[in-house]
This record gives sequence, C-alpha cells and structure tokens, in this order.
Amino acid sequence: MKSIRNLLTLLLLAVLSAVTVYACSGSSSSSDATPSATSGAASPAATTTVKVGSKDFTEAFILGEMYAMALENGGFKVERKLNLGGTPVAQAGLESGQIDLYPEYTGTGLLTVLKLPKMSDRQEVYDAVAKGYKEKFNLAWLEPAPMNNTQAFALKQETAEKYGIKTISDLVAKGSELALVSTAEFQAREDGLPGLKAVYGDPKFKKLIPVDAGLRYQALQNGDADVVEAFSTDGEISAFNLVVLEDDKGLYPPYQVAPVVRQETLDASPQIGDILNSLSPKITDATMQRLNYEVSGKSREPAEVAKEFLVQEGLVKQS
Repeated sequence: MKSIRNLLTLLLLAVLSAVTVYACSGSSSSSDATPSATSGAASPAATTTVKVGSKDFTEAFILGEMYAMALENGGFKVERKLNLGGTPVAQAGLESGQIDLYPEYTGTGLLTVLKLPKMSDRQEVYDAVAKGYKEKFNLAWLEPAPMNNTQAFALKQETAEKYGIKTISDLVAKGSELALVSTAEFQAREDGLPGLKAVYGDPKFKKLIPVDAGLRYQALQNGDADVVEAFSTDGEISAFNLVVLEDDKGLYPPYQVAPVVRQETLDASPQIGDILNSLSPKITDATMQRLNYEVSGKSREPAEVAKEFLVQEGLVKQS
C-alpha cells in the first residue's frame, strides 16, 4: 500500500513538473519574441484595422493605395475609404475617426486648414503644420515626401529656349508675347493670376485661354497656348517633356505630401509610422509625374500603378 502511495506521489510530481516547464516555455516565447511587420497572424498588427482615406483626384488615389498596400504588407488589415472628396471632407473624417490617416499636402494644411500666413521654406511650413495639427486636432504629420505638388507654370522646351525663360520672373518679362491656358478659377483666384501680379508684376499675357482643367495640356500641345497653368507633379509634364519654371520669388508655398494620422492610432500602432516613413522618401516629383500619367494618360487603375511601383521599390512582394 505504501509503495502504491509512493508511486502516485511520484506521478503527481512528474505531472506538475511538466505543467510548470510548459508554462515557463510559453511565457518565455510570448515575451521574448518581437514580431516583424510581415509576420502575419503572429503580429499585433494583424488584429488592427486601419482606415485609409484619400481625396478625389488621381494623385490622391495613387497615394492612398500606396499607403494601404504598404500597411497590408506590414501585417495590418486595411479598410479603404478613398475618393472622400475635397480637403474639408477628408479633414472632418480624420478628426471624427471615420478614417485613421490620409495623404495631405503641407501647403494645404498651412493655408486651407490652419489658415496661417503663407511661407515659402519647406521645413518651416512642415514644422508649422505639424505643430498646428498636434495642438489643434491631436493629429500627427509623418515624414514628408521629397515631391512638391505646388502650383507652377510649364511650357515646351523649344518655347523656353526661344524666349530664354527659366523662372517666373522671366515669364512675366516675356508675357506680352505669350498665350496662357489655365482654368477660369486660376484667373480669378487670389493665389492665381492676381497673386502672380502682386508678387511678380503684371505679365500682360498676349492671350488668356480659360478651359476645363482636363483640357489645359491639350491646348498647349495643339499650339493654341504657349504656357500652361500646372501642378508640378502633373503626369503630362514628364510625358510631354515640359519645362517647369522656377518660382524665384516664392509666390507659392511648398506642397509636400505626407501621411496625416490620428495620434491615438499612432500611439496604439507605432509600426504605422515606421512603415509609411520608409515609403515617403521614394516619392519624388519625377516619380509622381510618371505614376500620375500612367493613370491619367494611359487609363490604368490607381491600385495597379501603386502596386507596380511598390514592388519595383522592394516595399511589397509581388503576389
């Protein structure tokens, strides 16, 4: 009987020992492991859904898809809320939590959202919007891309060479010999033609041609105009080998793009910042011009173009 009791005691000790070893082993693997951004179900990101928004134009669609795909590649679930509309709608969605992040431009944040005075230095503008958004909305600006989608004037190489035009000052000096094509809004807007006159003087263009935004480059290519009101990452600039004039007197603020994120989202998932900050340096003016034209000029889907770029840059894997 005593031997039976001793045997039972030994068995019980063996079971307890095994349970203890298993528990310690499980605790160790849980606390020591550091899941990578691409570890799938093992990553905390896999349980987090990030709502990515964008405004309603070609470049915004491409950028929104880039952000979404990069985050998915990092293990996050993503809900796309692209094509939200203009700045007021996107900003309201971010403040209310309907979206967690979207691509915004520093110049837009400065002038349209915060309504601060115009600045021309890139770092000063970024610092101002980062500070203002944090204090007013508790929103965080991540690292900006090198690209600067500011307003600009563009013309054909041969026209620039013929008249010796490299800067907006040069353009104003030769304005009486040139026809400008632009949107009707540009001709009346404070930061359009009136702003040009205030900073550089009256160019006295030979002709002003108001058209819908989508017809501006057609008028230039057809020879109806010599100069086009542009945005510096328009796809047509690289596709048609146009010259963008230097804003030598700082008429326009910089419009660098960056992810703007709800601070609480970033606090809960700091990997979001790491992932998107690794993407931003890849987005230059030339890159964005090319990607924009793939969509606007070749009628490709923004998601297809974004994925192709991310794969080429080694930021996501080909699936």
